[in-house]
Amino acid sequence: MSSSLIYQQYFDMSTPSLNAAKRIATLNRIRKLSRLMDTAIRIPIINFRIGLDPILGLVPGAGDIVTTAFSAYIIFLARRFQLPSEVMSQMVANIVLEAVVGSVPLLGDLFDAYYKANVRNLALLEKHLQVTEPELEQIDPLNLSSTEMAGTASANISTQP
Repeated sequence: MSSSLIYQQYFDMSTPSLNAAKRIATLNRIRKLSRLMDTAIRIPIINFRIGLDPILGLVPGAGDIVTTAFSAYIIFLARRFQLPSEVMSQMVANIVLEAVVGSVPLLGDLFDAYYKANVRNLALLEKHLQVTEPELEQIDPLNLSSTEMAGTASANISTQP
């Protein structure tokens, strides 16, 4: 594959949209990474889900950098859906808030465990796709079930950060 094709595929967001199969594959990659970072592990006694984000955040400095890089990659993938600037801005704001507050030792990690910015961003993406691309529901149900956060008090994840 030539370097110009690689650039167009991964960096040039002005290229034509991905086909439906690639869009679903990208959406599923975003789902997997979001769950890994925010809800992969269930704590049995209290029925609360956490991911790698608050665990890696316990490592001073480097943990927060790594988790923010994962979150930035998820936004990079979401950009392929040519989201409106309002949705992208909210997604970036979610990540910035989690990165800033998450950098506070221990309290920030508790915030990371509760806030779940990646799952919030996934919900924003899926909500947008429900409205703008209803044809994708024939291939993959965009019912936001992938963003359910069992055991959390955050029921309305698509609103304010």
